[in-house]
Amino acid sequence: MADGEHGPEARAGFKAMTESTQEDWAKIAAASAEFGRELPKRLIAHMNLLKGDCGGFIVDRLEHSLQTATRAHKDGRDEEYVVCALLHDIGDTLGPRNHADVAAAIVQPFVSEANHWMVANHAIFQGYYFFHHLGLDRDMRDQYRGHPHFEYTAQFCHLYDQVAFDPAYESMPLEAFEPMLDRVMSRPKNSIYLRKSA
Repeated sequence: MADGEHGPEARAGFKAMTESTQEDWAKIAAASAEFGRELPKRLIAHMNLLKGDCGGFIVDRLEHSLQTATRAHKDGRDEEYVVCALLHDIGDTLGPRNHADVAAAIVQPFVSEANHWMVANHAIFQGYYFFHHLGLDRDMRDQYRGHPHFEYTAQFCHLYDQVAFDPAYESMPLEAFEPMLDRVMSRPKNSIYLRKSA
């Protein structure tokens, strides 16, 4: 038996997808499932990249994220919401000009439409609290007024996001959120790779 035909190192044999077989895709699906199970660990590692980066704020980006999630958790929000609160700024490192889009893309397969919309649009809603200091329109969020998730997102920013810059606040450690990440980010709800039930 050639090395890599079976087990965790099994690999497909095609060089172009037009040559692929069902057996090839079974190997890829098995490897993909294992890779998917490791997503929460990769998210934790990426959250740690936010540590020490203050970007001019009084607390670093990791502390801001932990504070936002801790406040939501202490307020009795469900795990999916708390995970969204934790990850809402995870895009800051790779998408500083569109961080909300990056975070929204990460959570989209695993969360409700309301929570995805909240993460995707929180940057504009957060702007209500500071855009006017930068010569921007603080009411930019009004373009979404009347949307079913407008108040939901405005509430997230008001109650948890815009207040999460307190250096004296006692946030839960990142490790405390790992079990929540494991549960939420291991059950995709929306993905082109999920089979539709009959």
